[in-house]
Amino acid sequence: MSIAMTPFARARLFPRDGRITAIQDCTAEAFVQRLNDEPPLRVIDGYAPFCKLHVHRNWTTTRGSVVAITDDNRHRLRSAYEARTKEELPVLVRWFEGIEPPVANFLVPILYGREQLAKEGTAIDADWGIVGCLYTMEAEEIPMVPITMMRNALGVEEGGSGVALDREAYRRSVEFWERHANWRP
Repeated sequence: MSIAMTPFARARLFPRDGRITAIQDCTAEAFVQRLNDEPPLRVIDGYAPFCKLHVHRNWTTTRGSVVAITDDNRHRLRSAYEARTKEELPVLVRWFEGIEPPVANFLVPILYGREQLAKEGTAIDADWGIVGCLYTMEAEEIPMVPITMMRNALGVEEGGSGVALDREAYRRSVEFWERHANWRP
């Protein structure tokens, strides 16, 4: 099994501005090499047959992706309408400002199969392509953000995958994200 970096993931996980919410202490090329050389601790089935998550112990100083919302930090929540790419429509997102979580224990790359990536307009020379990565404290998946589930259900032309909305998975996602948020410096 071979793994490649997609342009979408490269821009988000290894941005040129060096932001601290991205993967730290590692180039995109070194990241891909490590994933190809080191078997994952665990493989988690994703939300569709073409999606797999590989759990690796964190070898970087990358911090956790999410922070629990508490009465003590709720005042640090911010929101805005943003698009992930120039082609996508902006959606409402929220995040913490002024909070830095601890270094993550695990990096969990999100992989899509070559055929699905081709449907979405991304050709790769590997079996699997990296489309994202979770930075977690536990060797578990963080639920997909509800708006990402909706975007996926809208189809490839709206930046999604074309997978229908799973109402129970959506409810579990809402339950998690009502109590957690991403962070930014």
